[in-house]
Amino acid sequence: MAAAVEAARKLPFPFTLTARAENFLRGNPNLDDTIQRLQAFEAAGADVLMAPGLPDLAAVQTVCAVLSRPFNFMAGIKDRSFTTAELASVGVKRISLATSLYRAAMSGLVNAAREVKDQGTFGYVDAAMATPELNSYMSSSSPHVR
Repeated sequence: MAAAVEAARKLPFPFTLTARAENFLRGNPNLDDTIQRLQAFEAAGADVLMAPGLPDLAAVQTVCAVLSRPFNFMAGIKDRSFTTAELASVGVKRISLATSLYRAAMSGLVNAAREVKDQGTFGYVDAAMATPELNSYMSSSSPHVR
């Protein structure tokens, strides 16, 4: 991590270095070990800290309470996602969506295809966004694009 921090600081442009402790994703669901890793990353100079897959809001709060750098919560893990208000209330400073939006879109596509194939119906169309509305989201001049 120290080498990554050193390299990031030498870049000719602003760079935010995020360090991840993946214990809960990689078969080591030990909160104390996760915290030790995050604190080591923080001491080495990481700008943002992250521990995907924390089991509950209490664990997120525990982690945020012991760090001085911003904590990034990764939304998108089933039964381990919380509201933005809940996350802010326990100290989360950043939220990333990982692949959750992509997976939501692909789930809609697969469900629509299954409906056509299995039932011969097109009910998914009624819930779909109209083309002009969708196009407005994709336009660079859209108020929705930031």
